[in-house]
Amino acid sequence: MDINMIIFAGLAIVMIVSALFAVTSSKIMRATTLLLFVLFGTAGLYFMLHYNFLGAVQITVYAGGIVVLFIFAILLIGKGSVDVTQTSIRRYLAGMATALTGMALTIYLILNTGFASDKFTASGVEMKELGMALMGTDKFNYILPFEAMSILLLACTVGAIMIARKK
Repeated sequence: MDINMIIFAGLAIVMIVSALFAVTSSKIMRATTLLLFVLFGTAGLYFMLHYNFLGAVQITVYAGGIVVLFIFAILLIGKGSVDVTQTSIRRYLAGMATALTGMALTIYLILNTGFASDKFTASGVEMKELGMALMGTDKFNYILPFEAMSILLLACTVGAIMIARKK
């Protein structure tokens, strides 16, 4: 095994364990912190694939922005120490059956439609061209999604403040 496989296995184990503990945790703050580990692991995978821009966006937008916003809203509301209600075993089994059915359907479709073949190759886009597309305001540029994300984050923050003020 080379160093890349060791790093990948380490990141995968951290992400899987953190994700499992995040969805089964009864404490909201603990689940949010574990979500942060999953998002950092995803950024690590992007960096391993040499997608440095996506890794940086993953850390700044998701790990840095969304999780901090979750923590801010939880602390602002003051419900960080309240236990989350546990679901019944019947709902747990129904959720597990739904997830396994979705996974089986996805694997079936990928294998039988030729989606997993070697049709996809790197396009070799220059960094300057990518930067201009992300920051441009023309028809096929990406400034609008970033602005929409900032408005969404602002709406979440205002909503958290309004919920906290009602109490």
